[in-house]
Amino acid sequence: MTATDPTIREASGKRPLTGFRVLDLTRFLSGPYCTMVLAELGADVIKIEQPHTGDDSRRLAPKINGESYPFAMPNRSKRSVSLDLKTARGKELFHAMAAEADLVIENFRPGVASRLGIGYDDLKALREDILYCSISGFGQTGPYRDRPGFDIMAQGMVGLLRMTGEPGGRPAKVGIAINDIAAGATAIYSILAAQMHRTATGEGQYMDISLVDAGLAWSVWESGAFFGAGEVPQPTGTRHRRSTPYQAFRTSDGYVTVGAANDRLWLRLLGALERPEWETDPRFATLPDRMENIDELEREIEAITQTRTTDEWIKIIDAVGVPCGPVLTFDETLSDPHVVARDMVAEMDHPIIGEMKTIGPPTKFSGLDFTVRGPAPWLGQHTAEVLREVGVSDADIEAAFTDAVAFDAHPDLHATTDQTQEA
Repeated sequence: MTATDPTIREASGKRPLTGFRVLDLTRFLSGPYCTMVLAELGADVIKIEQPHTGDDSRRLAPKINGESYPFAMPNRSKRSVSLDLKTARGKELFHAMAAEADLVIENFRPGVASRLGIGYDDLKALREDILYCSISGFGQTGPYRDRPGFDIMAQGMVGLLRMTGEPGGRPAKVGIAINDIAAGATAIYSILAAQMHRTATGEGQYMDISLVDAGLAWSVWESGAFFGAGEVPQPTGTRHRRSTPYQAFRTSDGYVTVGAANDRLWLRLLGALERPEWETDPRFATLPDRMENIDELEREIEAITQTRTTDEWIKIIDAVGVPCGPVLTFDETLSDPHVVARDMVAEMDHPIIGEMKTIGPPTKFSGLDFTVRGPAPWLGQHTAEVLREVGVSDADIEAAFTDAVAFDAHPDLHATTDQTQEA
Protein backbone atom coordinates (compact mmCIF):
# COMPACT_ATOMS: atom_id res chain seq x y z
CA MET A 1 0.00 0.00 0.00
CA THR A 2 1.18 3.50 -0.77
CA ALA A 3 -0.32 5.25 2.25
CA THR A 4 2.23 7.03 4.43
CA ASP A 5 -0.08 8.38 7.13
CA PRO A 6 1.09 6.43 10.21
CA THR A 7 -2.45 6.24 11.60
CA ILE A 8 -3.56 4.36 8.50
CA ARG A 9 -0.36 2.46 7.70
CA GLU A 10 0.18 0.91 11.14
CA ALA A 11 -3.40 -0.37 11.32
CA SER A 12 -3.38 -1.90 7.85
CA GLY A 13 -2.80 -5.55 8.82
CA LYS A 14 -3.70 -8.31 6.37
CA ARG A 15 -6.23 -6.72 4.03
CA PRO A 16 -7.19 -7.97 0.54
CA LEU A 17 -7.08 -4.58 -1.21
CA THR A 18 -3.66 -3.52 0.05
CA GLY A 19 -1.88 -1.72 -2.79
CA PHE A 20 -5.14 -0.76 -4.57
CA ARG A 21 -5.24 3.04 -4.96
CA VAL A 22 -8.54 4.91 -5.25
CA LEU A 23 -9.14 8.53 -6.18
CA ASP A 24 -12.46 9.40 -4.57
CA LEU A 25 -14.30 12.39 -6.05
CA THR A 26 -17.59 11.55 -4.36
CA ARG A 27 -19.62 13.57 -1.87
CA PHE A 28 -22.47 13.06 0.61
CA LEU A 29 -23.13 9.33 1.18
CA SER A 30 -23.41 6.84 -1.70
CA GLY A 31 -19.82 7.15 -2.96
CA PRO A 32 -18.21 7.83 0.43
CA TYR A 33 -19.90 4.72 1.86
CA CYS A 34 -18.45 2.64 -0.98
CA THR A 35 -14.93 4.02 -0.57
CA MET A 36 -15.06 3.68 3.22
CA VAL A 37 -15.56 -0.07 2.78
CA LEU A 38 -12.81 -0.25 0.14
CA ALA A 39 -10.46 1.62 2.48
CA GLU A 40 -11.11 -0.77 5.34
CA LEU A 41 -10.53 -3.69 3.00
CA GLY A 42 -7.06 -2.22 2.48
CA ALA A 43 -7.36 0.26 -0.41
CA ASP A 44 -5.47 3.55 -0.25
CA VAL A 45 -8.44 5.88 -0.67
CA ILE A 46 -7.52 9.45 -1.50
CA LYS A 47 -10.49 11.77 -1.18
CA ILE A 48 -10.26 14.65 -3.66
CA GLU A 49 -12.07 17.75 -2.38
CA GLN A 50 -12.48 21.31 -3.53
CA PRO A 51 -10.60 23.97 -1.52
CA HIS A 52 -12.21 25.67 1.49
CA THR A 53 -15.57 23.84 1.39
CA GLY A 54 -14.73 20.22 0.55
CA ASP A 55 -17.35 17.48 0.59
CA ASP A 56 -20.81 19.03 1.08
CA SER A 57 -21.40 16.77 4.07
CA ARG A 58 -18.68 18.64 5.98
CA ARG A 59 -21.39 21.25 6.62
CA LEU A 60 -23.61 18.81 8.53
CA ALA A 61 -24.17 19.25 12.26
CA PRO A 62 -23.35 18.32 14.92
CA LYS A 63 -19.84 19.72 14.77
CA ILE A 64 -17.08 19.45 17.34
CA ASN A 65 -14.27 22.00 17.13
CA GLY A 66 -15.60 22.91 13.67
CA GLU A 67 -15.45 19.34 12.31
CA SER A 68 -18.63 17.56 11.21
CA TYR A 69 -19.32 14.34 13.14
CA PRO A 70 -21.66 12.97 10.40
CA PHE A 71 -18.95 13.60 7.75
CA ALA A 72 -16.50 11.64 9.88
CA MET A 73 -18.63 8.48 9.74
CA PRO A 74 -18.35 7.43 6.03
CA ASN A 75 -15.04 9.19 5.42
CA ARG A 76 -12.88 7.49 8.02
CA SER A 77 -9.79 5.49 6.99
CA LYS A 78 -9.12 7.82 4.03
CA ARG A 79 -6.68 10.57 3.09
CA SER A 80 -7.76 14.01 1.85
CA VAL A 81 -6.24 16.00 -1.01
CA SER A 82 -7.75 19.40 -1.78
CA LEU A 83 -7.31 20.68 -5.36
CA ASP A 84 -9.08 23.22 -7.51
CA LEU A 85 -9.92 21.01 -10.49
CA LYS A 86 -11.30 23.99 -12.43
CA THR A 87 -7.77 25.28 -12.88
CA ALA A 88 -5.38 23.92 -15.49
CA ARG A 89 -2.74 23.22 -12.84
CA GLY A 90 -5.24 21.47 -10.57
CA LYS A 91 -6.31 19.22 -13.40
CA GLU A 92 -2.68 18.54 -14.27
CA LEU A 93 -1.93 17.48 -10.69
CA PHE A 94 -5.01 15.28 -10.64
CA HIS A 95 -3.90 13.62 -13.89
CA ALA A 96 -0.52 12.86 -12.29
CA MET A 97 -2.35 11.12 -9.46
CA ALA A 98 -4.74 9.30 -11.81
CA ALA A 99 -1.85 7.87 -13.81
CA GLU A 100 -0.91 5.86 -10.71
CA ALA A 101 -4.46 5.06 -9.52
CA ASP A 102 -6.37 1.82 -9.94
CA LEU A 103 -9.85 3.31 -9.54
CA VAL A 104 -11.49 6.70 -9.91
CA ILE A 105 -14.99 7.08 -8.51
CA GLU A 106 -17.22 10.16 -8.83
CA ASN A 107 -20.83 11.15 -8.25
CA PHE A 108 -21.13 14.36 -10.25
CA ARG A 109 -24.13 14.91 -12.48
CA PRO A 110 -23.59 13.20 -15.86
CA GLY A 111 -21.21 15.15 -18.09
CA VAL A 112 -19.55 17.22 -15.35
CA ALA A 113 -16.45 15.03 -15.02
CA SER A 114 -15.86 15.11 -18.78
CA ARG A 115 -16.24 18.89 -18.86
CA LEU A 116 -13.59 19.12 -16.15
CA GLY A 117 -11.28 16.91 -18.22
CA ILE A 118 -11.34 14.07 -15.67
CA GLY A 119 -13.90 11.74 -17.26
CA TYR A 120 -13.31 8.10 -18.12
CA ASP A 121 -11.98 8.75 -21.62
CA ASP A 122 -9.61 11.44 -20.32
CA LEU A 123 -8.12 9.13 -17.70
CA LYS A 124 -8.12 6.02 -19.87
CA ALA A 125 -5.68 7.90 -22.10
CA LEU A 126 -3.36 8.13 -19.10
CA ARG A 127 -3.84 4.56 -17.90
CA GLU A 128 -5.43 2.06 -20.27
CA ASP A 129 -6.55 -0.39 -17.56
CA ILE A 130 -8.03 2.16 -15.16
CA LEU A 131 -11.32 1.37 -13.42
CA TYR A 132 -13.84 4.20 -13.34
CA CYS A 133 -17.14 4.27 -11.46
CA SER A 134 -19.83 6.93 -11.83
CA ILE A 135 -22.71 7.15 -9.36
CA SER A 136 -25.62 9.47 -10.14
CA GLY A 137 -29.28 9.86 -9.33
CA PHE A 138 -30.67 8.46 -12.58
CA GLY A 139 -27.65 7.09 -14.46
CA GLN A 140 -25.62 8.19 -17.46
CA THR A 141 -28.33 7.31 -20.01
CA GLY A 142 -32.11 7.57 -20.28
CA PRO A 143 -34.48 10.57 -20.43
CA TYR A 144 -33.81 11.59 -16.79
CA ARG A 145 -30.00 11.43 -16.97
CA ASP A 146 -29.53 15.18 -16.56
CA ARG A 147 -31.85 15.54 -13.57
CA PRO A 148 -30.19 15.97 -10.18
CA GLY A 149 -31.22 13.32 -7.70
CA PHE A 150 -30.72 12.63 -4.02
CA ASP A 151 -31.88 9.65 -1.96
CA ILE A 152 -35.38 11.04 -1.39
CA MET A 153 -36.00 11.43 -5.14
CA ALA A 154 -34.81 7.86 -5.72
CA GLN A 155 -37.05 6.52 -2.95
CA GLY A 156 -39.99 8.28 -4.58
CA MET A 157 -39.04 7.10 -8.05
CA VAL A 158 -38.84 3.39 -7.19
CA GLY A 159 -42.04 3.35 -5.14
CA LEU A 160 -40.52 3.09 -1.65
CA LEU A 161 -42.38 6.15 -0.40
CA ARG A 162 -45.66 4.51 -1.45
CA MET A 163 -44.98 1.17 0.24
CA THR A 164 -43.57 2.43 3.56
CA GLY A 165 -45.52 3.63 6.60
CA GLU A 166 -49.00 2.93 7.91
CA PRO A 167 -51.96 2.05 5.65
CA GLY A 168 -53.82 5.17 4.59
CA GLY A 169 -51.04 7.47 5.75
CA ARG A 170 -48.89 9.94 3.84
CA PRO A 171 -45.94 8.62 1.82
CA ALA A 172 -43.15 7.73 4.25
CA LYS A 173 -39.39 7.72 3.79
CA VAL A 174 -37.37 4.71 4.87
CA GLY A 175 -35.61 5.62 8.13
CA ILE A 176 -32.12 5.62 6.59
CA ALA A 177 -30.85 6.82 3.19
CA ILE A 178 -31.59 3.41 1.72
CA ASN A 179 -31.02 4.24 -1.97
CA ASP A 180 -27.72 5.96 -1.20
CA ILE A 181 -26.52 2.89 0.69
CA ALA A 182 -27.90 0.59 -2.02
CA ALA A 183 -25.93 2.50 -4.65
CA GLY A 184 -22.81 2.43 -2.50
CA ALA A 185 -23.14 -1.33 -1.92
CA THR A 186 -23.76 -1.88 -5.64
CA ALA A 187 -20.60 0.09 -6.39
CA ILE A 188 -18.59 -2.04 -3.94
CA TYR A 189 -19.40 -5.39 -5.55
CA SER A 190 -19.18 -3.93 -9.06
CA ILE A 191 -15.70 -2.54 -8.38
CA LEU A 192 -14.52 -5.82 -6.86
CA ALA A 193 -15.88 -7.72 -9.89
CA ALA A 194 -14.19 -5.27 -12.27
CA GLN A 195 -10.90 -5.65 -10.40
CA MET A 196 -11.13 -9.45 -10.62
CA HIS A 197 -11.78 -9.12 -14.36
CA ARG A 198 -8.86 -6.71 -14.74
CA THR A 199 -6.56 -9.09 -12.87
CA ALA A 200 -7.55 -11.91 -15.25
CA THR A 201 -7.57 -9.96 -18.53
CA GLY A 202 -5.71 -6.68 -18.01
CA GLU A 203 -8.81 -4.76 -19.15
CA GLY A 204 -10.11 -1.64 -17.45
CA GLN A 205 -13.79 -0.96 -16.93
CA TYR A 206 -16.36 1.83 -16.76
CA MET A 207 -19.25 1.38 -14.29
CA ASP A 208 -22.48 3.39 -14.46
CA ILE A 209 -24.53 3.12 -11.24
CA SER A 210 -27.67 5.04 -10.33
CA LEU A 211 -29.52 5.48 -7.06
CA VAL A 212 -32.76 4.55 -8.83
CA ASP A 213 -31.43 1.34 -10.40
CA ALA A 214 -29.72 0.23 -7.18
CA GLY A 215 -32.84 0.75 -5.07
CA LEU A 216 -35.12 -0.89 -7.63
CA ALA A 217 -32.85 -3.95 -7.72
CA TRP A 218 -33.57 -4.51 -4.02
CA SER A 219 -37.35 -4.81 -4.57
CA VAL A 220 -37.07 -8.58 -4.95
CA TRP A 221 -40.33 -9.90 -3.48
CA GLU A 222 -42.32 -6.80 -4.42
CA SER A 223 -41.39 -7.13 -8.07
CA GLY A 224 -42.21 -10.85 -7.92
CA ALA A 225 -45.72 -10.09 -6.66
CA PHE A 226 -46.22 -7.45 -9.33
CA PHE A 227 -44.92 -9.50 -12.27
CA GLY A 228 -46.74 -12.60 -11.03
CA ALA A 229 -50.11 -11.13 -10.09
CA GLY A 230 -50.10 -7.40 -10.89
CA GLU A 231 -49.95 -6.56 -7.18
CA VAL A 232 -48.85 -3.00 -6.41
CA PRO A 233 -47.21 -3.00 -2.95
CA GLN A 234 -48.98 -0.81 -0.41
CA PRO A 235 -47.81 0.39 3.01
CA THR A 236 -48.41 -2.21 5.71
CA GLY A 237 -46.78 -0.68 8.79
CA THR A 238 -44.59 -3.38 10.30
CA ARG A 239 -46.54 -6.22 8.70
CA HIS A 240 -45.09 -8.63 6.16
CA ARG A 241 -46.93 -8.63 2.83
CA ARG A 242 -46.91 -12.40 2.39
CA SER A 243 -46.91 -13.87 5.89
CA THR A 244 -48.46 -13.37 9.32
CA PRO A 245 -47.95 -13.05 12.23
CA TYR A 246 -44.75 -11.29 11.22
CA GLN A 247 -44.74 -7.77 12.67
CA ALA A 248 -44.42 -5.69 15.82
CA PHE A 249 -47.12 -6.10 18.47
CA ARG A 250 -47.84 -3.65 21.26
CA THR A 251 -46.85 -4.71 24.79
CA SER A 252 -47.52 -3.06 28.15
CA ASP A 253 -44.36 -0.94 27.80
CA GLY A 254 -43.52 -0.87 24.09
CA TYR A 255 -43.48 -3.37 21.24
CA VAL A 256 -42.24 -6.89 20.54
CA THR A 257 -41.45 -8.20 17.07
CA VAL A 258 -42.68 -11.71 16.24
CA GLY A 259 -41.74 -13.77 13.19
CA ALA A 260 -43.96 -16.84 13.06
CA ALA A 261 -43.26 -17.15 9.37
CA ASN A 262 -44.40 -20.76 8.82
CA ASP A 263 -46.95 -23.21 10.24
CA ARG A 264 -44.41 -24.87 12.54
CA LEU A 265 -43.54 -21.52 14.17
CA TRP A 266 -47.22 -20.54 14.25
CA LEU A 267 -48.09 -23.60 16.33
CA ARG A 268 -45.22 -22.86 18.71
CA LEU A 269 -46.42 -19.28 19.08
CA LEU A 270 -49.88 -20.53 20.06
CA GLY A 271 -48.25 -22.24 23.03
CA ALA A 272 -46.55 -19.03 24.10
CA LEU A 273 -49.80 -17.10 23.74
CA GLU A 274 -51.76 -19.87 25.51
CA ARG A 275 -54.22 -20.10 22.62
CA PRO A 276 -53.98 -23.71 21.38
CA GLU A 277 -57.59 -23.51 20.11
CA TRP A 278 -56.47 -21.17 17.30
CA GLU A 279 -54.88 -24.17 15.57
CA THR A 280 -58.35 -25.21 14.37
CA ASP A 281 -60.00 -21.78 14.40
CA PRO A 282 -61.26 -21.28 10.81
CA ARG A 283 -60.06 -17.67 10.93
CA PHE A 284 -56.43 -18.65 11.56
CA ALA A 285 -56.01 -22.34 10.69
CA THR A 286 -53.94 -21.80 7.52
CA LEU A 287 -51.70 -19.02 6.28
CA PRO A 288 -54.31 -17.92 3.67
CA ASP A 289 -56.87 -17.80 6.49
CA ARG A 290 -54.57 -15.71 8.64
CA MET A 291 -53.76 -13.31 5.80
CA GLU A 292 -57.46 -12.88 5.02
CA ASN A 293 -58.18 -12.09 8.67
CA ILE A 294 -54.96 -10.23 9.46
CA ASP A 295 -56.67 -7.25 11.12
CA GLU A 296 -58.60 -9.53 13.46
CA LEU A 297 -55.49 -11.60 14.15
CA GLU A 298 -53.54 -8.48 15.11
CA ARG A 299 -56.29 -7.36 17.50
CA GLU A 300 -56.48 -10.81 19.12
CA ILE A 301 -52.71 -11.08 19.57
CA GLU A 302 -52.31 -7.53 20.89
CA ALA A 303 -55.07 -8.11 23.43
CA ILE A 304 -52.71 -10.74 24.86
CA THR A 305 -49.31 -9.08 24.34
CA GLN A 306 -50.40 -5.87 26.05
CA THR A 307 -50.75 -7.79 29.33
CA ARG A 308 -46.97 -8.16 29.77
CA THR A 309 -43.79 -6.18 29.15
CA THR A 310 -41.60 -6.53 26.10
CA ASP A 311 -38.85 -8.26 28.10
CA GLU A 312 -41.34 -10.73 29.55
CA TRP A 313 -42.68 -11.62 26.11
CA ILE A 314 -39.21 -12.05 24.67
CA LYS A 315 -38.42 -14.63 27.36
CA ILE A 316 -41.74 -16.44 26.82
CA ILE A 317 -41.66 -16.48 23.01
CA ASP A 318 -37.95 -17.18 22.80
CA ALA A 319 -38.43 -20.19 25.06
CA VAL A 320 -40.67 -21.89 22.45
CA GLY A 321 -38.21 -21.19 19.62
CA VAL A 322 -40.09 -18.44 17.75
CA PRO A 323 -38.00 -15.50 16.51
CA CYS A 324 -38.82 -12.37 18.47
CA GLY A 325 -37.17 -9.20 19.71
CA PRO A 326 -37.54 -5.68 21.05
CA VAL A 327 -38.26 -2.50 19.09
CA LEU A 328 -35.41 -0.26 20.23
CA THR A 329 -34.67 3.39 19.87
CA PHE A 330 -31.28 4.06 18.27
CA ASP A 331 -29.61 5.01 21.54
CA GLU A 332 -30.83 1.72 23.04
CA THR A 333 -29.43 -0.15 20.04
CA LEU A 334 -25.95 1.34 20.44
CA SER A 335 -25.81 0.40 24.12
CA ASP A 336 -27.29 -3.08 23.67
CA PRO A 337 -24.86 -5.67 25.11
CA HIS A 338 -25.06 -7.87 21.99
CA VAL A 339 -24.23 -4.96 19.65
CA VAL A 340 -21.34 -3.98 21.91
CA ALA A 341 -20.07 -7.56 22.12
CA ARG A 342 -20.05 -7.77 18.31
CA ASP A 343 -17.69 -4.74 18.18
CA MET A 344 -20.22 -2.72 16.21
CA VAL A 345 -19.31 0.43 18.15
CA ALA A 346 -15.69 1.37 17.45
CA GLU A 347 -13.65 4.11 19.09
CA MET A 348 -10.86 6.21 17.63
CA ASP A 349 -9.01 9.49 18.08
CA HIS A 350 -9.60 12.31 15.60
CA PRO A 351 -6.90 15.01 15.40
CA ILE A 352 -9.52 17.76 15.79
CA ILE A 353 -12.67 16.16 17.23
CA GLY A 354 -10.72 14.11 19.78
CA GLU A 355 -12.05 10.82 21.10
CA MET A 356 -15.02 9.70 19.03
CA LYS A 357 -17.17 6.68 18.23
CA THR A 358 -18.28 5.18 14.93
CA ILE A 359 -20.11 2.11 13.65
CA GLY A 360 -17.69 -0.76 13.11
CA PRO A 361 -17.44 -2.89 9.94
CA PRO A 362 -20.07 -5.66 10.00
CA THR A 363 -18.19 -8.69 8.60
CA LYS A 364 -16.11 -10.83 10.94
CA PHE A 365 -13.46 -12.58 8.80
CA SER A 366 -11.56 -15.58 10.10
CA GLY A 367 -8.21 -14.46 8.72
CA LEU A 368 -8.55 -10.93 7.34
CA ASP A 369 -8.29 -7.58 9.06
CA PHE A 370 -11.51 -5.61 8.48
CA THR A 371 -11.46 -2.86 11.05
CA VAL A 372 -11.50 0.94 11.17
CA ARG A 373 -8.05 2.07 10.05
CA GLY A 374 -8.16 5.67 11.17
CA PRO A 375 -10.27 8.80 11.52
CA ALA A 376 -11.65 10.91 8.70
CA PRO A 377 -9.11 13.47 7.47
CA TRP A 378 -9.46 17.18 7.83
CA LEU A 379 -9.88 19.00 4.53
CA GLY A 380 -6.66 18.74 2.53
CA GLN A 381 -4.75 17.02 5.34
CA HIS A 382 -2.70 14.86 2.95
CA THR A 383 -2.41 17.21 -0.04
CA ALA A 384 1.33 17.76 0.12
CA GLU A 385 2.00 14.16 1.13
CA VAL A 386 0.16 12.61 -1.81
CA LEU A 387 1.50 15.08 -4.38
CA ARG A 388 4.99 14.27 -3.19
CA GLU A 389 4.27 10.55 -3.65
CA VAL A 390 3.39 11.04 -7.33
CA GLY A 391 6.62 12.91 -8.01
CA VAL A 392 5.65 16.57 -7.62
CA SER A 393 8.60 18.57 -6.31
CA ASP A 394 8.46 20.49 -3.05
CA ALA A 395 8.85 23.74 -4.98
CA ASP A 396 5.88 22.93 -7.22
CA ILE A 397 3.82 21.88 -4.20
CA GLU A 398 4.58 25.14 -2.46
CA ALA A 399 3.63 27.03 -5.63
CA ALA A 400 0.34 25.14 -5.83
CA PHE A 401 -0.54 26.25 -2.31
CA THR A 402 0.57 29.82 -3.00
CA ASP A 403 -1.57 29.96 -6.15
CA ALA A 404 -4.62 28.52 -4.31
CA VAL A 405 -4.60 25.45 -6.56
CA ALA A 406 -3.95 23.22 -3.52
CA PHE A 407 -5.37 23.62 -0.04
CA ASP A 408 -4.82 22.40 3.52
CA ALA A 409 -7.33 23.61 6.11
CA HIS A 410 -4.99 23.12 9.08
CA PRO A 411 -1.32 23.27 8.09
CA ASP A 412 -0.51 24.28 11.66
CA LEU A 413 -1.72 20.91 12.98
CA HIS A 414 0.77 18.75 11.09
CA ALA A 415 3.57 19.02 13.64
CA THR A 416 1.23 18.16 16.52
CA THR A 417 -0.38 15.30 14.61
CA ASP A 418 2.99 13.85 13.56
CA GLN A 419 4.28 13.97 17.13
CA THR A 420 1.12 12.24 18.43
CA GLN A 421 1.39 9.48 15.81
CA GLU A 422 5.07 8.90 16.50
CA ALA A 423 4.35 8.60 20.21
